[in-house]
Formats: sequence, C-alpha cells, structure tokens
Amino acid sequence: MSNRTPPEDARQARPSALTIAGSDSCGGAGIQADLKTFSAWQVEGASVLTAVTAQNTSGVTRVEALSAGMVAAQLEAVLADLPVTAAKTGMLANASLIDTIAGLLASRSGLALVVDPVMVATSGARLLDGEAETVLIERLLPLAALVTPNLPEAAVLTGLPADAEPERLADALLNKGCRAVLLKGGHAGGAGVEDWLVTPNHRLKLQHARVNRRVHGTGCSLSAAITAGLASGQSMSAAVPAAVDWLQRLIAGSWLPKAGDLAMLPFSDRSLDP
Repeated sequence: MSNRTPPEDARQARPSALTIAGSDSCGGAGIQADLKTFSAWQVEGASVLTAVTAQNTSGVTRVEALSAGMVAAQLEAVLADLPVTAAKTGMLANASLIDTIAGLLASRSGLALVVDPVMVATSGARLLDGEAETVLIERLLPLAALVTPNLPEAAVLTGLPADAEPERLADALLNKGCRAVLLKGGHAGGAGVEDWLVTPNHRLKLQHARVNRRVHGTGCSLSAAITAGLASGQSMSAAVPAAVDWLQRLIAGSWLPKAGDLAMLPFSDRSLDP
C-alpha cells in the first residue's frame, strides 16, 4: 500500500453529514437508514454508533449500548478529519452517552445539529429511560439547530399533553434552548397530517395526505434528509419542506417484508431520489 500524500487536487470539500445513532439489524432505521438517506441526497455520510439492536419489523428483542469511551473515540475521530457541517442524533441509549456526546459537540459552534429525540420505537419498544430524557433536555436540546419530535415525544420533553395545541408544544420546546422545532403530527387523527416548523420568528404548517400504513424508520429518515440538506448548504426553511416531501414519496412506495407488520421504505428505488 502506498503511503504517498494525495495531490492537492484530490482533496475535495464534499458535503459531509454525520449520524450519531444505534444500529438496526434489519436496516430500515437507525444508522443504516441514515446512511442510505445521506447517499440518496448525494452527501458523504459518517457515523458514530451508540448501540446495537436486535430488531426487525416485528419488534426489538435486544439492545446493547456501547461504552461512553468508545462513542467518544468514534466522534473525536470523525470530527478530527472529515469536513462535517451538519449532524443528527437518533437513538442515544442512556444518560452517560448523551452527556458524553453533548460535551464533545458543545464546542462545535459551526455544526448544524438535528436532534431526533428517539424515545419509543415504532413497534412500541422503549428506547430511552427517564434519566436519559432529563440529560437530553438539559444538555443536548440547547445545542440543537432543530429538534424533530412526534407528538408523544413532544409531550414527554415539555410535560404538556400530546393533544395540546402544536404551537404551544413547539414554543415550550423552543424555551428549552433549541433554535427550531419540527413538530410531526402523524400521531394525530384525520385524513391529513400537519407538521409544524417553528422558530422564534417563523411558523410554517406543512400539510400532506395520510398514508394508512405503519412504516419502519420514518423519523430516522426524515431527520437524516434534513441533515443532508443542511450539510449541502440549504437553509432550514428549504431543507425541512424538501425532506418532508421526499419522505412522503418514499412512504407511498413502502413495502411489507415476509413476516413483520411494519412496512419498509424503498431506499433502492432511485426514482424516489430528491
């Protein structure tokens, strides 16, 4: 193997995004879904693994978190070398890992951080305990350029009921220190779905038709698509609607595996690329 330094014209500043999340053994959510999404959005993807899960579209059967030292080593290695301009967090497993990650990201003021507060899997498995939720609120949310909760997650993060007015939930999250909130309305009833992008100075309602199927990995894929848009230089007001529209097209083409009851997103269908 050659140890020669590459020529200067080989050193390119390519859009690069980072995912900090758990592994999904069936590939439809977590690190795997995030990297597939980055690829679809033509962004170089890096990853920091927080936990390994044994799961499929029928449920999660086992979760093992990595050590805080190993997570820190991964994150330090990536940030020391790659030109990462946007990152997202997904499943963070426990309070120790969240505290470690927040400590390392706190000094990266130029990094656009998207926090997907993964607390409960689509299958219903609990992925974050109470102590970890507290650390996420106190340490990670103040670093976030955007937080992307669904209604039950917003209720946990704010202490408000899940059926509170969306603007009230979003404002309560902004008061936790994040700079913007994408409140996902899929858990509300009705033929359509309303998502809200809220900043201290702007409110945008995103409406789309409801697809009547339960789909694996939608939250991961949406936050990863937004992160890819930000890494490519898009503004928040452009990246979020584009990602929502892209995800809706994937959901419409979702497919069911042989045994599970959750549908999978068709990442391999290139016609659905943005």
